[in-house]
Amino acid sequence: MNINTSNNRDNGEQDQKGVSKKRYMPLLLINYTCLFLGSVSSSLLSKYYFNHKGSNKWVSTWVQSAGFPFLLLPVFLPYYLFQCTQRKPFTRFTPRILSLSIFIGLMLGLNNLLFSWGNSYLPVSTSALLLSSQLVFNLILSAIMVKQKITFTNLNCVILLTLSSILLALGSNHDKPQDLTPTKYMIGFVATIGAGLLFALYLPIMEMIYKKVYCYAMMIEMQLVMELSATILASVGMVWDGGFTEMRKESKEVFDKGEGVYWVTMITNVVTWQLCFMGTAGTVFLTCSLTGGICMTALLGMNVLGGVLVYREDFGGVKIVSTVMCGWGFCSYVYGMYVNNHMMKLLDDHKQNINPSIEMAQPQPQPHSDLHLGLGV
Repeated sequence: MNINTSNNRDNGEQDQKGVSKKRYMPLLLINYTCLFLGSVSSSLLSKYYFNHKGSNKWVSTWVQSAGFPFLLLPVFLPYYLFQCTQRKPFTRFTPRILSLSIFIGLMLGLNNLLFSWGNSYLPVSTSALLLSSQLVFNLILSAIMVKQKITFTNLNCVILLTLSSILLALGSNHDKPQDLTPTKYMIGFVATIGAGLLFALYLPIMEMIYKKVYCYAMMIEMQLVMELSATILASVGMVWDGGFTEMRKESKEVFDKGEGVYWVTMITNVVTWQLCFMGTAGTVFLTCSLTGGICMTALLGMNVLGGVLVYREDFGGVKIVSTVMCGWGFCSYVYGMYVNNHMMKLLDDHKQNINPSIEMAQPQPQPHSDLHLGLGV
């Protein structure tokens, strides 16, 4: 997170983005919380589904975006029920933004499918660490597409996280479940890498689009359209593969925890995925795509620990070293943010101390003059 960005918004861009300084940090913390809870819970629940004989990849894909109706609440309730805003839903939602939202939603649906394929074959800890490979591509694409400045701290973070993924890949041959063929394991491995690369492209594209979005409510509306598009894509796949019929059969005859637990798992997974995607979108909107990618990668370490604690997955020397490198890289990025923000604060304080003396040396405007209002002072 770049606090300088928030300061800029508070000095002028806050009106464009619709986020004041007073609301910025609470809103950012809410998005971080949604991202944390959603990422860890959805990953563990998806693995729970496959561990107990759930096998339909389209079902797992569909639940990742099927919770889009929940977004109708923050879109319509503030204006029609609470009447706490004067902005009508989808105001200034141009055809271009609609088209971009649909396109990104389809891309998100493909990413969800790849993630489901990978998660169905690989242990949670392995897939989570492989997904961290997206960060190096995120940095490169962010530098090209949104002119993200490459510094020592973010470059060091990306290198460490990427090396942790390579280390895992080199030592992952023994990590295969006994009933999994080498071909399926390789499919899961490649699909997980593909999901990470597609997600790395998704983040800077979203940052570019969000520059045209003038308020947080409009960002939620875009997310609603994207999730709807991803759900339509998954629903087509479900119909083609007989997924909806399979869900009823799977809940009654296949899932070994019973029908009730099956539907609770599905519903809970729908909710947690929405938390994850909304947290990601909010983080990118309020900060930048690189921060969103780094936060997601840092949470992969929590997914690794979750897989070890919940499913008793192997946590040998390779995964220990990989997890330590993930934590090391993330901490270096956080420290770099702290140093940068501290320097920006000192610079702002220095400017504030100089400005009064300059103003005292200048002729004061007449009391009836409203020139200062026009300048926004």
